Amino acid sequence: MHLRLIVPGDRTELVVGTLTGDERVTNVVVLPGAAKRPAGDVVYCDVTREATSDILGWLKAHGLYDEGSVALTTVDASPSRNAWRTEEAAPGAPDDAVVWDAVVGQGYAEARGSWSFYAFLTLATMIAAIAVITDSAILVVGAMVVGPEFGVVAALALGIALGRKSLASQSLVLLIKGFLMAILLTTLAALLGRAAGWIDVGDVTAARPLTGFIWRPDHWSVVVAVLAGCAGVLSQTAGRSNALVGVFISVTTVPAAGDLALSIAVGAPAQIGGSAAQLGINLAGMTCAGVATLLLQRALWRALTQKHQRESP
Repeated sequence: MHLRLIVPGDRTELVVGTLTGDERVTNVVVLPGAAKRPAGDVVYCDVTREATSDILGWLKAHGLYDEGSVALTTVDASPSRNAWRTEEAAPGAPDDAVVWDAVVGQGYAEARGSWSFYAFLTLATMIAAIAVITDSAILVVGAMVVGPEFGVVAALALGIALGRKSLASQSLVLLIKGFLMAILLTTLAALLGRAAGWIDVGDVTAARPLTGFIWRPDHWSVVVAVLAGCAGVLSQTAGRSNALVGVFISVTTVPAAGDLALSIAVGAPAQIGGSAAQLGINLAGMTCAGVATLLLQRALWRALTQKHQRESP
């Protein structure tokens, strides 16, 4: 991980001395007086992923978060021998280390909400409703991928796991508002389609061999939601966002919302309860699994670092 620091002049010697004295830090560069806002000295360094949270915690304790500046980016490759020796000084594997400040920052960014979040969720729900009408598995997958809800679910799990009430409450409110708006707008669109004669109750209640599972949750719905929640949180904390695509197309949150909206519009009460249950199971299962995964990661990493400290000369 690459750190760009702006350090108040009276703390530069302490910060640079601490960084250069840590075997897990390398490529330390100092530019005296280069920073103008905030004013101070610019310090660059590369830190092993495993040590990043430790270094950031130390910097925060010495006031750099309040009186200076800290920026964090990922180093895609560092093939030098010096970087390899630095990595060997850190315990564990890089993928097992969680940069908590980065994860928390991402969580707050997801929970903030935006017009694009509501737009993508609504569009995904409408695509899911069309998938129900046409009994199209391809459209179901498309709706899953378009849906942006997992980032907010992960933020909710993070807020609960770390005891950050503001993050948890923001995420929960955003999820509720987002799905309510998406379901409402999709219901209105379906009512227009019904009035135009494009759809009727038979499109929802007829046999749907490819999409009928959406409104019929079972014990496998719980299992998939839990596994997807674990995989999704791990992909975010380990910096492997490519795995999120698999999470998106594993859970049926958005398809359930689309089926629910369509069932309300055409008057299919038998499917309303099942769709709502499927939606609730997926959201609750992913959240609980995310909380458990985060707590387990913290415990395992704490045990690993303590073991490393005991074994270090």
